[in-house]
Amino acid sequence: MDYLKIGKATELLGKDYKLYRVLEILPGFLSWSTILLLLIFSYFYPVVVAFFIIAFDVYWLLLVFYLGIHLLSSYRKTKKNMKIDWRNKLYSLDSKILKRTDLVSGKDIKIKIKWDDVIHLIIFPIACESLEVISQSVKAITETGYLEKNMILVLSVEERGGSELKARAEAAKKEFAKFFRNFIVTTHPDGLVGELKGKGANQSWAAKIVEDNLIDKNGLDYDKILVSVFDIDTVVYPDYFHCLTYKFLTVKNPYRASYQPIPLYHNNVWQASFFARVAASSNTFWQMMQQIRQEKLATYSSHSMTWRALVEAGFWGKTMVSEDSRIFWHCFCNYNGDYRVEPLYYPVSMDVTMDDTVWQTAKNLYKQQRRWGWGVENIPYLLFNGIKRWPKFKKGKLINRIFVQLYGFHSWATNALIIGFIGWMPMFLGGDRFNATVLSTNLPVVTRALMTLAMLGLVLSAILSTILLPKKPKKYGFFKYAIMFLQWLVLPFSIVIFGAIPGLDAQTRLMFGKYLGFFITPKSR
Repeated sequence: MDYLKIGKATELLGKDYKLYRVLEILPGFLSWSTILLLLIFSYFYPVVVAFFIIAFDVYWLLLVFYLGIHLLSSYRKTKKNMKIDWRNKLYSLDSKILKRTDLVSGKDIKIKIKWDDVIHLIIFPIACESLEVISQSVKAITETGYLEKNMILVLSVEERGGSELKARAEAAKKEFAKFFRNFIVTTHPDGLVGELKGKGANQSWAAKIVEDNLIDKNGLDYDKILVSVFDIDTVVYPDYFHCLTYKFLTVKNPYRASYQPIPLYHNNVWQASFFARVAASSNTFWQMMQQIRQEKLATYSSHSMTWRALVEAGFWGKTMVSEDSRIFWHCFCNYNGDYRVEPLYYPVSMDVTMDDTVWQTAKNLYKQQRRWGWGVENIPYLLFNGIKRWPKFKKGKLINRIFVQLYGFHSWATNALIIGFIGWMPMFLGGDRFNATVLSTNLPVVTRALMTLAMLGLVLSAILSTILLPKKPKKYGFFKYAIMFLQWLVLPFSIVIFGAIPGLDAQTRLMFGKYLGFFITPKSR
């Protein structure tokens, strides 16, 4: 049994199935236990909960300052990298001797490589997007100025999208094929046995087609190919591939790493609803902070990796929703902990969730956040494979990663609810036993004071998001900038409605084995 390809417990039998189900239950159990115990204790032991809430508020305040420092540091690194002339920096790089460890023999292999030996394979999975969205993303790649002879682009169309979707991909090929070494349009068949209808199965199909019909057929060197998988709304910045190539050629142990840009949701940021912008910017800031904390970083959405690692991992899985992060955990387990994510501190631009009406936008945003929250499926995967491969694993890295994942998803589902809702429960559920105490009077005062200080993090987010904005379209006046700044006042509500609740929703579904399908966020501009 290839445990590295497991998507959910139902793919296993016997004791393995039971173990995996227990591990799937664990994250939701921990989150719900925290919430329910605090509610129960608020009735029976309100004073204990009140002291816990004050301590938690202090912790939250310190966390806000801690993350704010990381955010500022990441912002400075990103702004610095965006000013670097990566093209000239790459061109001036001498040939390098890279080292990779053979997966089978364990021996080190040396590879002599120049920057213009590196071939970039870019895969765009397409499900239902418009020609406008497809063309803008492909055109941005043509404008990077990277060597045409080293660029292979694949549009992988879902068969269920129909002939019209295939026609859009062919139209893009007709317009842009001249800018690439190869421009390939593949069609991912619908309804293949053992596949979840999602991005992972689509891009795995495309990669296998390219491997058989291009890479192996032409004898291309696996060690000299970088593959980037982008959501179809991803618009790269001009020096992305030069920056990526330079990073690959200069970091230590480059074949045991994925490469992660920072997602900026700028494609339609001026047109999108304010609450969707806040949610998108919050995610950008989280990804920026994670880049500073590399030991916590996993691949997200659009990212790049070596073809060698992708082939040795057996491509993306076909039965999980969170294929973008799962490929990292797959490689992490495949290499027994000797795999990491290298932060690029360089952006790509993506779409803010947007639809025809505010209500539909809110529904789509909730579903998108719940799909991101479904990344919790990687916790049982990591724990299960950690158990199965325990003798081979680098124990410290495995334990650290397990703790980080458990803590991260638990915080996602509970922190905002503890601060915004449960923190007031001792006063409502504690009755006269609590309300007659001095602590009952001081609890709201202390909480309000601590949360007011924590609002400095909100101000920082508002300032940085405004600074990062792309050029304002002429049809909007100066007042639009004020809206962009003041929209952050909804953040306390946003982190509950579009953060904690969909996160807890995802964990609850996993806990009860109600597996989530892949939600395709509509791309509208």
